[in-house]
Order: sequence, then structure tokens, then C-alpha cells
Amino acid sequence: MPPQRTATRRHAPRTRHRNRRRALLSTGAAALLAFTTACGSGGPADASGAGAWALTGGDEQTLRTSFENWNESNQDAQLNAQFFANDAYKQKIQTAIGAGDAPTLIFGWGGGNLRNWVQAGKVADLSSAVEETPQELQDRFLPSVRDTGVVDGKTYAVPNNGMQPVLLYYNKDLFDQVGAQPPKTWQDLMDLVPKFKDAGVAPLAIGGQSKWPQLMWLEYLVDRIGGPEVFEAIANNEPDAWSHPAVLKANRMIQDLVEAGAFVEGFNSIASDSGADSALLYTDKAAMYLMGSWAFPTIKDAAPDFISSGKLGYTSFPTVEGGRGNPENIVGNPANFWSVSADAGDQERQAALKYLRDGLLNDRYVDDLLAGGSVPPITGIEGKLSRTDNPEYLSYVYDSAKNAPNFQLSWDQALTPGQADEMLNNLQQVFSGRMTPEQFSTKMNRTIER
Repeated sequence: MPPQRTATRRHAPRTRHRNRRRALLSTGAAALLAFTTACGSGGPADASGAGAWALTGGDEQTLRTSFENWNESNQDAQLNAQFFANDAYKQKIQTAIGAGDAPTLIFGWGGGNLRNWVQAGKVADLSSAVEETPQELQDRFLPSVRDTGVVDGKTYAVPNNGMQPVLLYYNKDLFDQVGAQPPKTWQDLMDLVPKFKDAGVAPLAIGGQSKWPQLMWLEYLVDRIGGPEVFEAIANNEPDAWSHPAVLKANRMIQDLVEAGAFVEGFNSIASDSGADSALLYTDKAAMYLMGSWAFPTIKDAAPDFISSGKLGYTSFPTVEGGRGNPENIVGNPANFWSVSADAGDQERQAALKYLRDGLLNDRYVDDLLAGGSVPPITGIEGKLSRTDNPEYLSYVYDSAKNAPNFQLSWDQALTPGQADEMLNNLQQVFSGRMTPEQFSTKMNRTIER
């Protein structure tokens, strides 16, 4: 899942938090700058600066602005940023890292990919920075977001953008036209399908060609039915974990939804990277859209009037009758992260670490994220949220992430790349009706590391 946790709510005077943030940026990241690692090739950066790769869409403009501002003021620590579509980036970065030709700043999600990079010695251990200012870091970042960059007790990645829980977006005008309310239960959702079909509207938009948007349905249903323990067993490679009744039931419910005609016609030919799926929502062709909160900045950029006029609605994923999962659990990405390539040369590494010290998530960076419709994964920003153009939405995202009993990292990031690819390919077959739930579980059980 592209451009993705929980904490007990804390209240403190806004000024104290601002001062603490400034102190962290100057002291905690100063330790980052002092951090040293073995020198290697500089990766795909020229002599004038360090390379950085990131994703298009979502928080792209905030990242671009941050790099532009940084380069204007830091001639001795230039950063050369390149941006790629999600699916293309995932393939490109794996190839570059494997070849020892990665950019100095590596954009990632944490989870299985990060663990693989750590085990291969491809990303630098940043623990020296964290250990010198542990309390400040704990106070600044929401713990579950910070912990996503930790592998075996050491920090290898730091958050670089907004939190990304998956929400159910909906078109308020279309709901008003059929006299409906957003679904609270799975049965509510199923009952809405014929209502919207009769009105000539697709009930649900989805970019099936990209595969990963389909995963959000499985993630939420498994959690709602069986709770987070089901995926914990999968992630821990427990034998036959994919055959848990919650996984089987979730895939049957997905096929029920498909067979009812809930998804837009031809959904398996729609690519999410192109924005064609979100466009169905704001052009009144689809009533609902399950997607990470990065959809909001994308829609805001493409159709600002749709948001400013109050047509965009949002809610949590429906509950499932008899399910064990807490309805406040969420799935998605705690954030995206920067890692530092272990193959970077000294000059490139110093430029990257200086940026992490002074340029990343400073006050201007935070304000730009909020202005673009993203919520930074840091504490003490309630006051900033209330002063934005979209305070209700941004506060909803912030509170959902802070208060969720469990914030599950997207499975395609939590698992190893090989397992993730197999899962996405098999799940696409489930959605298309060419694979039964039982066959899906059998195939996925074969990927468990013995």
C-alpha cells in the first residue's frame, strides 16, 4: 500500500510542545548528524548532492517544497529529489538497493521491506541519534508511528509525512439523492448496493488493476471478524495461519460484494496511480471509495470545489456482526519514512543527515502538510488542526490514529516482498472469482517460512 498508528491521548500547553519540537530538531537530529557509518558508493546522486527518491501524489508537493526550500538555504548540503508512481517505485527501489545503487534517502513504509533491507545491511542504523534523546523522541512522535521504523530494537527509519489510516470516503450528494446514510455495519453496506445500482451509480470505486487497493478490504474484514491476532499469527509465520476462519470468511464476504455488483464495472482495468479511481467519487460516478487518507490531498488538488462545498464524506469501516475486532481498529500506513542508505558516501550521507536534523518535520513542514490535507504523526498539534481549512477532517484522522486500539500496517508492507507479491496476485484472483477462499488460503500457507 502506498503512501500509513495508536497512542494514548496526551494534553499539554501548545507552547510547551512547540518549544519541545524545536529542541528536538536541534538536539535529537544533531545526534543524527554526528552519526557515522561505513562509506560506499554514493548511489544515484551526482557530485552536487545526495539523491532522494519519493512518490508522486499524496504529500508530493510538501516534499518538493521542503527540498526546494532546503536547497535554497543549504548550498553545501544539496538534495536531488526524484518522484515516481507507487507501483513503479516499489520495483525500482528494490532493484537499486540490491545493486548497491540506492539513493541516499530511501523512501519506505517500514515492515517487511525495511526488515529485509536491515538484514542485508543496506540501510544505516540511526539508533545513536534516538538513544541520545529518547524522551524527546517519545514525546514528539506518536509511539506506534515511531516504532514502525524500528527493527530488533534499533531505529532504521524516521517518519517523513502524514499518517495514512484507511477511511471509507463517500459522496454526500449521491447519498442524499437515494436517501441513504453511510454504512455502519456490513449489512448496511450490502443493502446500499442495489440502491445505488438502481440509481445508475456504482456503489464502490476501486483501482483493481493496481491490486493493493483490494487488500484494504481483506485487511479490514479480517480485523473486524477475528481481531488483530489473526494477522499477528500470519506475520509470525505460524503454520496454516492463512486458514484461520476469519480469513476464509473475509474472502467469502468479498466475493459476495463483488457478485452483488458493488464495484464499478471494469474495476480490474482501473489503475489507482492514475487517479482514475478517486475521480469516480468526485465526478458522481461512484458513491463510496475505500482508500488511505492520502486520497484527501489528491482529491483536494484535482477537485478542490468538491471538498470546499462539503460534498466529501468520510467514516470508519463497517462493523461485522459477531466479529471480535474492536470497531475502532484501523489499517493503513502509520506514515512513510526516510532511511539512509548504508552505501552512501560521506558527503551525501552528511547532506541527508543535515536535512533530517533541520529540514524534516520542522514547523514550516508541518504547516505545509496540514495545508495539503495530511496529518503529521506528532503530538501536541491539536491547536494547529483547529486553525486549518479542513479542521473537522484533519482532526478526525488525527484522533482515529491516536485513539485506535490497533493500527495495522498494510499487509503488503508488513510481510516480506515475496509473500506480499503472492498475496496481492492471489487476492486479485479472489476478486475476479477465479480463486476460491479455500484455494487462496492454501496457496498463502505455502509462503509461510518454516
